[in-house]
Formats: sequence, structure tokens, C-alpha cells
Amino acid sequence: MEKAERAAILRQGVVLPETPRDRRERASLEEDLRSIPQRGQRIALRLRNFLPLADAYLAATSGPMPYMLRLREIEQQTADHEERLSVAWGAVGEGSGADGVAFARAWEAMVADWSFRRVNDLIERHNRWYPIEARLAMDPETGGYALVNGRDHRLDRLDAEWVLERLPPVLRRAVVPIY
Repeated sequence: MEKAERAAILRQGVVLPETPRDRRERASLEEDLRSIPQRGQRIALRLRNFLPLADAYLAATSGPMPYMLRLREIEQQTADHEERLSVAWGAVGEGSGADGVAFARAWEAMVADWSFRRVNDLIERHNRWYPIEARLAMDPETGGYALVNGRDHRLDRLDAEWVLERLPPVLRRAVVPIY
């Protein structure tokens, strides 16, 4: 028998003296227990009707899934486009004076030239890979993927039509009078 193994066996059951850290942790735990509103009440059982699989453990340790990161990036880039377009909408409105037709032409031309290349690339990748990465179930009736929260998982590309729905070429809406 090795010395370390013998020492480990002899230390079993030995109570070590309490350290200041142990006292702080115990006091914190007691405070937490006093502040729990369900203290003294029965706790409902949380039945698990599944078996944890090895791939679920591995996915949990590697952080957010790729589709989650991609969706967040799509949301951030879309919000950035919306903000920049809103500023441009107001600037074109201010620059066109009171001429609504000139404003509409200038705004539609600017929107037609606006580049959504990066966010549309992310949207295309999302539409292609989301069902696989999220392990989306198949709908046996349609032969396609199941709906996510009652909607199709595919996202629409951003384009001039998307912009004009949100920021129409109407001068009185673009220029807000200052009182």
C-alpha cells in the first residue's frame, strides 16, 4: 500500500476544523434558506420523461448552438439597418423640402441601392441549416419541417420592399414638424 493511499484511508471520517470561509458559506446558505418563500412546503416532483444523451451533454458544454449565434447576428444587423435607414429617411425628407414627388423618387432610389448583402447571406445560411442544427421535426402530413411557434422557420430576405413597408415614400411621415 502506498503512503498517499494509506493517508487517505486514515483521514476518512476525520472532521477538519472549521475555517472562516466555511463559516461564511454556512451563513450565506442559512440566509438563503430563510428567504425562500416555499420553505416548509412540499415540493412537487419534476418527472423526467427522457434519458439524457451524450450528444446533449456535449452540446451543453460548447455554448450556444450555431443557429442561435446566427439568429442573434441577423437581429443585430437588421436593427442596425433599420436605424441607419430611419436616419437616411429623415435626411432625404429634410433635403427634399416640401416636394413630395422629389422625396419619393430620391427615397426609392436610395432604397434600391441599399446593400443588404451581409444580412441576406446570414438569412440564406439560416434557412438552409436551421432545420438540421435545431433538429427540427418533420411534419408527416406535408413532408416538410414542422412549424416553429406556429410559423415557418424560414426568414425573409431584406430588400427594397421590406424597407418601403416600414419607411414609405410619404414626405409628411418622414419629416416630423418641430414645435
